[in-house]
Amino acid sequence: MKKPNREDIQLFRNSVGKVKPVRHNRVMPVKPAISPRPVFREMDEAEVLQDLLSEYFDPTDMESGEELIFVRAGLQQRTLKKLRRGMFVVNAELDLHGMTVPIARQAVADFLLECRRRRIQCGRIIHGKGRGSRHRGPVLKQKIGNWLQQRDEVLAYCSARSCDGGTGAVYVLLKRK
Repeated sequence: MKKPNREDIQLFRNSVGKVKPVRHNRVMPVKPAISPRPVFREMDEAEVLQDLLSEYFDPTDMESGEELIFVRAGLQQRTLKKLRRGMFVVNAELDLHGMTVPIARQAVADFLLECRRRRIQCGRIIHGKGRGSRHRGPVLKQKIGNWLQQRDEVLAYCSARSCDGGTGAVYVLLKRK
């Protein structure tokens, strides 16, 4: 490599300007302190409390019915916890509202097939809470658990978080292809 001449060195120093020598070659990153408070949970709880105390609260809007939950043998409990907390990204959704049992069963089968084809790991099926079923209760909710347990590609399912439909919907965790 050719050594720079005096003119090039002077031109470089004029263009760069004054510089300070570096005392060390490490820069310590400044990490912002993370609040250990569950801010979003506190906001949700405050909103629920506000709703309960407001005049617009209707007790019939509260969830009733049992939670659906299933986990295939061999699946870690940690995975089920993540599913119950809604920590998996829901990439597909099926709404069964207004469907009869035979049509809903076929729709669930088609939905699972499409999820497998698209390599979707987690989907949500909205079956409803059965409020439109009069005195019979949630018809599709009772059926959906049995249908999903019969499918080999279903690793687990559980009722969704209240913001995603609560006991009127299920998260479904599927095998990866």
